[in-house]
Amino acid sequence: MELATAHGLGSIAFAGISTGIYKFPKELAAGVAVETVRGALAAGSSVVGVMFVCFSDEDIGIHLELLK
Repeated sequence: MELATAHGLGSIAFAGISTGIYKFPKELAAGVAVETVRGALAAGSSVVGVMFVCFSDEDIGIHLELLK
């Protein structure tokens, strides 16, 4: 988010990196991503469009729950 803001980007996408084959906990990865985005937006980021790239129905459910 810092780099996106520094470069004046209007949108960004995040994927659950390492949550597949490397087994990084999906809930933790999603939580970090959602809270980081919320914090950056609250601080005045240039980003107005954020996409969370989900690879499974489980990923979608986790993100939807966190975004409530």
